[in-house]
Amino acid sequence: MIPEYKKILFATDLSASASTVLRHVVGVARAHQASVELVHVVPDPDQAVINYVATIMGEGKLGHIEKEHREEIAADLGKKLKDFAHEELADHPEDLERIDRIEVLHGHPAPVILSEARRIGADLIVIGTHGKGRLEYTFLGSVAQRIARKTGIPLLLIPLTH
Repeated sequence: MIPEYKKILFATDLSASASTVLRHVVGVARAHQASVELVHVVPDPDQAVINYVATIMGEGKLGHIEKEHREEIAADLGKKLKDFAHEELADHPEDLERIDRIEVLHGHPAPVILSEARRIGADLIVIGTHGKGRLEYTFLGSVAQRIARKTGIPLLLIPLTH
């Protein structure tokens, strides 16, 4: 049976090459009449840093500031994601309508992306990969590599140009 993709999860870090990945997402979505969820994951700060700051500030104060900051960051990134999609697809409003949701999530990127893909019933995960250093063509980025190892959902990796 030929696979059909009806729900695509596009996870982006909003790097300069994210528009390249979005074009691939749109191409697959058009071909399969699929909807798209656009997500960005904000990594949690290192626990050692949190413990250090909590010791200096007091744990109660840190929790309040962290919650405010998290909501502010999520709102700002949500707007950036929406603006990104509108700018890139300005000439193709029919493709913009394919984007069902735009989400900003928090946590370790790979497990959060996999969890979100399962939660929404994604048929395909699409992410960009950027190699680091001299072996960029040998090794995937760490998030892409973790997702590739753990997913049971088809994964489309788009190499990001520098």
